[in-house]
Amino acid sequence: LESAVKHNVKRFILSSTANLFDDPENMPIAETERIVPGSPYGESKNIMERYLHWMDRLYGMRYACLRYFNACGATDERGEDHDPETHLIPLVLEVALGQRDKISIFGDDYDTPDGSCVRDYIHVIDLAEAHILAMRALGDGPSRKYNLGNGRGYSVKEVIQTARDVTGHPIPAEVGPRRPGDPDILIASSDAIRRELGWQPQYADLRTIIEMAWNWHVAHPHGYGK
Repeated sequence: LESAVKHNVKRFILSSTANLFDDPENMPIAETERIVPGSPYGESKNIMERYLHWMDRLYGMRYACLRYFNACGATDERGEDHDPETHLIPLVLEVALGQRDKISIFGDDYDTPDGSCVRDYIHVIDLAEAHILAMRALGDGPSRKYNLGNGRGYSVKEVIQTARDVTGHPIPAEVGPRRPGDPDILIASSDAIRRELGWQPQYADLRTIIEMAWNWHVAHPHGYGK
């Protein structure tokens, strides 16, 4: 940020996170929700958001903080390729590809309809569109913060079953102990960005998200350049 000020950067978009809300009191989660980071990663994003507040006040650097919930999905050319992989949907699809024996469910005794954690999944194309809208809005508008999700939650078990339906693979699952710090439910309220910038997700359906991801993984079973 200091380098940005030095080089006269006047607009800044931060990829922030839903991990700011480890213990939400309200669901879905609006921008007014109390911030309680759930990990060092979440705390790092909180610090960046606070720094940006002061960069705006002191230097006029207007910013948009876009708080991703569970980013996912793919296009024909681009998909998820992490090493190690930690995201649920690609992990599940790796089982369907025969690259893993099973998928682990970390706890099935949460206060949710089927006992597994519920999350809000947002397609990467919809995230990209939010960035474009935020960039345009910063041209002559104030700084802003937005929670980015579809406003609908899917459980871990629902994700696994949808992947079974899409791939035709049984995808064995094994229930293990909870992971420390996993909230029962995290669902975004994206009312603010819809109202202020006209953002409208185009890929909100879980099956569509998984179908697009599956097509990419079938075409790139070992990731990029392999």
